[in-house]
Amino acid sequence: MTEKVLITIYGKDVAPRFDYTSEIFIASLNDGREVVESKTIVMTSASAEELCHMILSQGVTDVICGGIEDEFYQYLKWKRVRVLDSVIGPYEDVLELFLANRLAQGSNLFGA
Repeated sequence: MTEKVLITIYGKDVAPRFDYTSEIFIASLNDGREVVESKTIVMTSASAEELCHMILSQGVTDVICGGIEDEFYQYLKWKRVRVLDSVIGPYEDVLELFLANRLAQGSNLFGA
């Protein structure tokens, strides 16, 4: 099964809130956890429900985001989507750590 990671983004950083995300980055990974395809999508509106629908319809296996309400966190977990939340930092750096299996929930790449 191909892994697909979705990162909620705001500019060059992970978006601070899941429900206010207006742009997402999706990367498809091969078995060696290398990016084989990626795309950035601008959402038509910032909506947690629309984002959850996008996650499921795109076959996303992993979500990386900032803050997320427990209702949506539990829903995605129930749908067997892995969620790493409370992540702060430039999304490209976050992706690199994820690919190296070194990203943890609550990671702050801006921290001293």
